[in-house]
Amino acid sequence: MDMFRTTEEWEQEIGQQLGRMRLLQNIDQRVLAERAGVSLNAVKNLEHGKGSTLRSFIQVLRALGRIEWLSSLSPEVSISPMQILESRKRTPRQRVSRKKGVPGA
Repeated sequence: MDMFRTTEEWEQEIGQQLGRMRLLQNIDQRVLAERAGVSLNAVKNLEHGKGSTLRSFIQVLRALGRIEWLSSLSPEVSISPMQILESRKRTPRQRVSRKKGVPGA
């Protein structure tokens, strides 16, 4: 199940998908690096699941024509003014009756 994957497993999966997309477009790593404006090592690291910067990842996605991946990661969230008002409504406080102390005690 996806929720139980480790970070390393996700890096491997995403890297493999990037490599498959690159091969489907029949380009080598060096050409992809040039198109993306990143180093060859950045492409290799991404494809081998060894990590890279977010900036390199985005540039590689652009070069592969797959920028829509990012839209699926961060869909636009819209909040209506009514939702904001509803979230600010407070529940009424309960009154606490306190007994006064007994005189002379």
